[in-house]
Amino acid sequence: MSQPENTASDNKTVAENAGTGALSGLRVLDLTRVRSGPTCVRQLADWGADVIKIEAPVDAAQFGGPRSGPDFQNLHRNKRSLTLDLKTDAGLAAFLKLAETADVIVENFRPGVKKRLGIDYDTLAVTNPGLVYASISGFGQDGPMADRPGFDQIAQGMGGLMSVTGEPGAGPMRVGIPIADLCAGLFAAQGILIALFERAASRKGQWVQTSLLQAQVFMLDFQAARFLMDGDVPKQAGNNHPTSIPTGVFKTSDGHMNIAVTGNTIWTKFCEVMDRADWLTDDRFATAPARSDHRDALGQEIEAITLTRTTDDWIAKFTKAGVPAGEINNIGQVFANEQVRHLGLAQPVVSQERGPTELVGQPILMSRTPSRIASPPPLAGQHSTEILTEIGLSPDQIAEMKASGAT
Repeated sequence: MSQPENTASDNKTVAENAGTGALSGLRVLDLTRVRSGPTCVRQLADWGADVIKIEAPVDAAQFGGPRSGPDFQNLHRNKRSLTLDLKTDAGLAAFLKLAETADVIVENFRPGVKKRLGIDYDTLAVTNPGLVYASISGFGQDGPMADRPGFDQIAQGMGGLMSVTGEPGAGPMRVGIPIADLCAGLFAAQGILIALFERAASRKGQWVQTSLLQAQVFMLDFQAARFLMDGDVPKQAGNNHPTSIPTGVFKTSDGHMNIAVTGNTIWTKFCEVMDRADWLTDDRFATAPARSDHRDALGQEIEAITLTRTTDDWIAKFTKAGVPAGEINNIGQVFANEQVRHLGLAQPVVSQERGPTELVGQPILMSRTPSRIASPPPLAGQHSTEILTEIGLSPDQIAEMKASGAT
């Protein structure tokens, strides 16, 4: 099942998008920048929430790079843009009025900034007790490291990921995507949806908090559990799985492939495909602990065989036998893959800066209320007059704000 295609004619208005999705009727004020916050807000915007991106009147692209760049385009679709200088009386007053009817506010300032601006949760909840306010930080809203500036690679290192990534003995290695940023954004979105679900019963909002550090530690998953339960400090294992053997990268006659052999049933099937029934009785390989002790010897014997056929040949044989195996694609090959195309992960849109282009679609398929890339990222302040009119400002008041630089 693939997502419905978006065409140029689908680039209508954000308001139309907000009225058609699963989250239609929700108003979200987006104070975020860089990546973790926009990742969170994108999860709401793509399902039809009315997202208003609050931007400074000057340097509106802020830390997201140029508006025409792939990063900005991919993070900020399905939004309206309102420029406000929150350090001016008029800009702050407009924001506070907008916040009175917002369902959700998302911010990823350093912890003290929102308090200094007077837009923290406790302040806004006085006039809007149903407000769900989400904060993403580097290390948490309080505690001994709360004021440290956060960055994805810093969190990868502090959160343990770099210690288990890369080849043994090669030193710490970051992963190739900003995983702490991305996961913090996704967890914040999950927290918002949980809070909204609870609000339906309690009629009360709440403050949702997460951080890059929390997200990264949580994503250690079984590696963290190995330490907490058994005191085992995992080390780097390169392309080899740390506990499931043989699982890793193997050379073929024309490249490389991944093979994942987990459990005795798949191990037996794997030995059959490799025509090495003797491995099942070999004391070095017959049990999972023995395979762990003799990982390198087993890997060498496997690769001597995999080198005799092409990647496609091996994957066909393993797939037929029910043994997990797969290609190792570059990014271009990913989006050329027939299954990726079938799943609709590249979604067309007409960018205001770039013209017809494609963005990364949501990885969740829903039978009645699918996500939509209904509109490209807005121009800076594109909807300022429209939004300020919605909260009751007159044309003269809006003109005055523009003249003063408040919007």
